[in-house]
Amino acid sequence: MNRSVILSAAVLVSACATVPGTAPSPSPGQVAKVERILESPAVREAFSYVEAHRGDILDEWRFLTEIEAPSGREAERAAAVARILRQSPSVEVSVDEVGNVIAIRRGTGGGPAVAVDTHLDTVFHDLDRVETRVEEGRLWGPGVGDSTRNVEAMLAMLRALDAAGIRTRGDLMLTFTVEEETSFRGIDHLLETRGDEIDHFLALDGGWNGFTYGGVGTYWIKYHFIGPGGHTRSRTPPYSATLPAARAIDRIYRLRVPADPPSNLNVGMLGASDVFNKKAENAWFSVDVRSTDQQVLDRLDRRIAAIARQEAARAGMKLETEIADQWPAAQISGHRGSELVLTMEAVFRAMGFDPTIAPTASNHSSAALRKGISAISTGTAPCRDAHAPTENCEIEPIYRGIQRLIVMALAMTGIDS
Repeated sequence: MNRSVILSAAVLVSACATVPGTAPSPSPGQVAKVERILESPAVREAFSYVEAHRGDILDEWRFLTEIEAPSGREAERAAAVARILRQSPSVEVSVDEVGNVIAIRRGTGGGPAVAVDTHLDTVFHDLDRVETRVEEGRLWGPGVGDSTRNVEAMLAMLRALDAAGIRTRGDLMLTFTVEEETSFRGIDHLLETRGDEIDHFLALDGGWNGFTYGGVGTYWIKYHFIGPGGHTRSRTPPYSATLPAARAIDRIYRLRVPADPPSNLNVGMLGASDVFNKKAENAWFSVDVRSTDQQVLDRLDRRIAAIARQEAARAGMKLETEIADQWPAAQISGHRGSELVLTMEAVFRAMGFDPTIAPTASNHSSAALRKGISAISTGTAPCRDAHAPTENCEIEPIYRGIQRLIVMALAMTGIDS
């Protein structure tokens, strides 16, 4: 499916357009707001709840990680999250048409509505069983960080708010979305159906010491090299369609991909014949191209397409292009100096972090920004080896990460005093 998004030039600017000079800093009012939250007896009580339930948080984190949730098949994990959410009397829980779990914690009025979002799915489709282990202060297991740490942080935050009796002025929407690793179907549906209910969007995915505030464009495309095929021993045709595909991949990886603006390129999937003794008549590979700059994104896309055409022609074969999805790059003009970004900076600094603040994004914060919704992305614990069976996270920081998430949410929704 080729999904196009129409962007308003008045709302969005190229990611390469930066504000000259020194980046904006939190105002005295924003700093004071965060300090009042940290000094609040109710917030200290919420923090104490987290400290008192460290063992429960770790056990639930492991429990959720061990529920297999390959992208597109997250129903069992979604059901478990919904059951846990329904234990809270403060939220209205629903599951939408595509499988997203949504919990609304109604505010008393007068504050902005804030969505805190993470995804339920993982990249692991071929595991017989997911097992976790604790070793040297780290929790190990496929999907433990991306993004189960954040699922657990959101659940623990909700229980801490309830235990401390904290009411917010604005609504707090907790969203656990599906298919982030494959189609973005969950976040797209959420924003299409409920985006107008959201004033600020906090996406929890990667990161720990800082946060991002920009929108990354992503192109997912498959290139098919079509030839006549044949037996291994046949003299005609002289070779398999794998040859031009391989030549194209080699050339694609030689392209210069800029680090500034942040950009990435990856050939992730390959396909061809299904037996040893057959020359493939259809050899294909996928390309994942990302950039915060639409011009860079389009330039890389054009160069990759040209390489594929040249190698197909060189082999006397046909090229077919399959566009899986295309999401344009987007940043809200002036977003670095927005209320959300500066308040989040004040939260990080007040809690002892020296944050890296970058104009990149997670997939879900990018989706929100494309809708014109102020958004940032971060994570709730430091992790390593995302998308690998050796994925692992430090355990101790997640408790501080949950406490920081509490302050982040309250700083934007406001506390009802």
